Parts: sequence; C-alpha cells; structure tokens
Amino acid sequence: MQTLSLTLQNAQVLRPDGVSVGDLSLHAGQIVDTCPGRQIDLSGFHIRPGIIDVHGDGFERHLAPRRGAMKDLSVGLAATEAELAANGITTAVLAQFWSWEGGMRGPDFALRMLQALERYDSQGTDMRVQLRFETHMLEDYAQIIQIVERHGIGFVVFNDHLPHDALDRGKRPPRLTGQALKGGRSPEAHLEMLKALHANGPQVPQAMAGLAERLAGMGVIMGSHDDRTPEARLQARNMGLRVSEFPETRVAAEAASASGDPIVLGAPNVVRGGSHSGNVSAVELIADGLGDALASDYHYPAPLQAAWALGRWDLVSEGPAHLLGLEDRGRIEPGKRADLVVLDSQGRVGATIAGGQVTHLSGEAAARFIG
Repeated sequence: MQTLSLTLQNAQVLRPDGVSVGDLSLHAGQIVDTCPGRQIDLSGFHIRPGIIDVHGDGFERHLAPRRGAMKDLSVGLAATEAELAANGITTAVLAQFWSWEGGMRGPDFALRMLQALERYDSQGTDMRVQLRFETHMLEDYAQIIQIVERHGIGFVVFNDHLPHDALDRGKRPPRLTGQALKGGRSPEAHLEMLKALHANGPQVPQAMAGLAERLAGMGVIMGSHDDRTPEARLQARNMGLRVSEFPETRVAAEAASASGDPIVLGAPNVVRGGSHSGNVSAVELIADGLGDALASDYHYPAPLQAAWALGRWDLVSEGPAHLLGLEDRGRIEPGKRADLVVLDSQGRVGATIAGGQVTHLSGEAAARFIG
C-alpha cells in the first residue's frame, strides 16, 4: 500500500521539546525534515504521536460477538483495526488469553486468532500480540514455548485468575455456571477442572521460573498481572517478569517503581476516576510518578481520553514505545515512523496516520485532507 508524501502545516505539533506550530513532513512512511509532496493546512488542529496501546482486549467483541458467530476472523480483525484507528491507535498489542476459561480465551481460539492475524492484510495499523498465560496450566508450558517461537510473540504476561480463596475453603466459586457455559462445560466438570488446577499450586513457581528463563533467552518481554503485594512483585521480578501490569495496590506499584520496572495502568481507571473493582486509583499513582504507560484494557477510546485529560501524552506514546522496545516510534522527530493522530480543539480524532498510511479520516480534518 502506498504511503503518503505530504507536509502538514500550521497545526500545534507535540515535539520532544514541547508544542510548537510549524510544518511536519512525511515521506516513505517516516517523518522527514522536508518533502516535495502535497501541503495540507491544519490550522486549529493538534498533531500528536500515534497512540501505542500496550494491552487491549477490546478486539474480543469483534472476533467473537457471539459464540460461533464469527467463522472468518479476518472480518473481526478488520473491524478491530477500524476501531483502533478511529481512536488514534497506531500500534496495538492485542492481549490474547491462553486460559482454562475456554471459549474465546481458550487455547483453541488463541491458535485461530494467531493464525488469522498472520494472514491479515493490515491497512497500516501495527497489530501484534501479547499472550496472557494462566500459570496453573502446567500441561501447556512446553506448548507455550512452541507457540511463542512459531508466531513471533514478543510479549508474554503471566496471569492467575483462579478463585483460590473459594477453592481453599471448599466453597463454590462465584460465577461458576456462567464460566462453565462459556467454556462449553457443565458446572460440575468446570468445578472439577478448577480444583485440579488449584492443586497444581505447589509446582507453579518452579514451572514459571523455567518457562520465564526460556522466554528470556528468546528475547521475550514478560510481565506480571494484578500485583497486590511487594513480595509478589519481587518474586515476579526475580523470574524476569519486569513489567507490572495493572498493580492493584499502591505498595505493589511502589515496589515495581523502586526496582525500575515499568508500570502499566488502565486508561479506563483514569477516565472513570477510579478502579471499577475498588483497586488503587491510576490518577493518584500517575500524580506520584508511579506509571509508565496507559493501556486501553477493555475500552479502546480510553487511552486518548485519559492522555488528553491528564495532559500526559507520553503515557500513550513514548512510554509504551520504550516499554516495548520500539525505538522507531513514540515521538515526532525526523527518522521516526510516521505514526500520527490529528485532533481537533476538543480532542476528537480527525485523522490517524500509521506508518505513513491514512487509517482514519473524519469531519473537518477529512475535508482538509481531501481538499
């Protein structure tokens, strides 16, 4: 697909040294000093680096709107890309479960999704995968190595969503029937599976350490999820799980920060003004310097809304780029990938450019581009 060769003029551009009005040129998919292409007057608009979303599972609604409804996942990926672009996201890490939950979060669906994404012809958005692996699935550890290697997955997060408290007490876990139906099991079979996975607990730390060592040798970025205590964060760090995703408490976030480990916070937490599940406020953590990246989590509009409200665009651009090791993007300067979002005075997306290709146009910005 052909990339743009043009100069955007008179917009307020966020560069490394601050916001300034001036020309911004794009050529061959990169930001350049000057180029001979078209000139587009964007007076009254803001230009920011394209949003890098380090963790989002909003794609699930497009790939599996109802069980069995989506046979061709490429159609769902196209809908996902359209939503990403409409919200200024130019690099998206699709957080795909490898979980005992089954259904769209089970291994079979994960394999379908990975294969579909490899075949998908993107319109410009860089769509890559984070694998969210449930740690108590001991029989799957060897396969995870194969899957990561085969599909070039660069980011793995270790999850544990088992209802351990209820299982320890011998109680029926909450939402058991709904989970069982999603996984295509009877409630009785689902409960027995949960008990068996729970019983794997004593073997999990050693298995995790071995898997993490193998993944580290492959250059994979690794993270923990929902850290609650400093001890849990330190244990994860000692295994090489440097990224702390969505720490649930201030003390866990402080432990990550003290070790120099990047912290991913939920943009919806910022937009709502607090966690929907009663965890620590992302706004408060960011105010205290405890946050490196904002992620869409379950809602793709949230990173833009949060960054605009906080006046912290670095949390959706330069910070995520550094976390993912993507040094070719995240800032507006010559030589970087041409990933840009054009916003009106109210922070609404008028245009998204990913890798020098227009992925979204609307409103007055569209009229300026089309001429």
